[in-house]
Amino acid sequence: MNDITIHWTFLPHTDPEASLAFYRDMLGFEVRNDVGNGTMRWITVGPANQPGTSVVLEPPLAGPGYTEEEHRIVAEMMAKGTYARLTLATADLDGVFAKVKANGAEVAQEPTDQPYGVRDCAFRDPAGNLVRFNEVR
Repeated sequence: MNDITIHWTFLPHTDPEASLAFYRDMLGFEVRNDVGNGTMRWITVGPANQPGTSVVLEPPLAGPGYTEEEHRIVAEMMAKGTYARLTLATADLDGVFAKVKANGAEVAQEPTDQPYGVRDCAFRDPAGNLVRFNEVR
């Protein structure tokens, strides 16, 4: 069982083109798949040097069986940035922070040395998801 890897993870999106601008254009992820149309698109992205690891950007609660109340709650949580999150890692935290900030992403936290030993920063993607970057030393 030592061969388990992370293959896919899912994040909701509310605007496929804005999500592509963030993950593809700002972060440099490659687009691996793009299916559907309009706001009902599932877009798979990931780092070019990690072909086995992907993030699937999906419409929130797209499947059947969700109530209006559930849709309302998820929309409110996404707007506040409390519904979903992703943590990425980089050796150049200051460089990534400067690039992403210069491209207009909403800053949630400037680069900070945390008391638990991690140096990190955070942004919100176009859907409100918290995207945190940890510095790998």
